[in-house]
Amino acid sequence: MDEALKNQYGRPRLDDRQIDELIGIARGILADGYLDDREVKFLHAWLAANRHITGNALVEKLYDRIEEVLSDGVIDQDERADLISTLTAFCQNDFAVGEALKAGTLPLNSPSPIVSFTDKRFCFTGTFVFGSRAECKKAVSERGGLVGTLTQKTDFLVIGEYATDSWKHSTFGNKIEKAIVFRDTKKLPIAIISEPYWRSAL
Repeated sequence: MDEALKNQYGRPRLDDRQIDELIGIARGILADGYLDDREVKFLHAWLAANRHITGNALVEKLYDRIEEVLSDGVIDQDERADLISTLTAFCQNDFAVGEALKAGTLPLNSPSPIVSFTDKRFCFTGTFVFGSRAECKKAVSERGGLVGTLTQKTDFLVIGEYATDSWKHSTFGNKIEKAIVFRDTKKLPIAIISEPYWRSAL
């Protein structure tokens, strides 16, 4: 009974303390403005050892994202940039842990386009509620779509639901701004859509 009471009343404080520790670790890792392989592996090991705090949705997604990044043994530049964006927003409290932001300031297409998949090219940026980047790509591929980097042939840029209001100052913001140039300046038929809208089309 005493142990149960400790778990019931002490666990929230313990979780808060460990979230604070995670923020401190992330700030230390990002202090030099770069995220190297050793730091990614260290963060992965810390999260694995503290899985009980991953009831927080963002922390769970961070763990899953790092698992995916490390799965093939190579961390490419897009993966590194996405991790930096997520950690930076996490450290700066741009959103509450576990709470997906509304995409009110994102430059989404209006009116919203019809999303089709067959032979359409998709690019993903940000952190996703749907699952890992590999799971998002698989969902598109299963419906006849193509997935790759952002080019002038891209049909849809999908922005992950964990996008902050300060997206212009984030590393994944560069990809969004590039898509805006394609769409608004070069008048290319690329649509910028939110993850929830993309999920509704699946």
